[in-house]
Amino acid sequence: MNRRFALLAPLALSACTSLLPAQKYIARTSWPLAPQPPAQNPATPSGPILMVRAISAAPGLDQTGLQSLAPDGSLNIDYYNNWAAAPADAATQALLTWCQASGAFSAVIQPGSRLNPGLIVEGELTQLLANPASGQATAVLTLAVIKPAGGITTAALPLAQQRISGAAPLAGATPAAQAAAQNAALASALAQAVALLTRYAR
Repeated sequence: MNRRFALLAPLALSACTSLLPAQKYIARTSWPLAPQPPAQNPATPSGPILMVRAISAAPGLDQTGLQSLAPDGSLNIDYYNNWAAAPADAATQALLTWCQASGAFSAVIQPGSRLNPGLIVEGELTQLLANPASGQATAVLTLAVIKPAGGITTAALPLAQQRISGAAPLAGATPAAQAAAQNAALASALAQAVALLTRYAR
């Protein structure tokens, strides 16, 4: 009797398992965060050399999941929809690209270059999210502009520190719409950042 039960048990377990609903597979999607500058201008030979230091990430923005505000005001970080690169790294590369395209500088470099910069910009990405309730996305950068030390007796001089906020309309609550709106919001912030740096390039 016990032997018969032992033989039937696996069959019963198999039957029960087949009745369970199959779990739907959801693929993870990577979205580019790379807003393109509106124009590509030639470098100004008489302009200063600009060094773009790596943009740091505020707490929470070290994650790659797309961020949005839920109706109750809580922050939602999407597990299945991610930026292709860490947002702060993407913002650094985008700032570099936009500054190069502005044509306001003779060169735009990163730390490690042998060129001596005339200006330095550094900062932090403090917000990058979509808010379906308000119908917009926002990107916030806090930037510092520095004139580097001119020698042993001349210390580095802080020229400006500014919180820059960019916004863009959000066309819907889908991941594609959120990614597009956040790219546009970052583009708005970058345009303001370039305008700030251009003032000190003259």
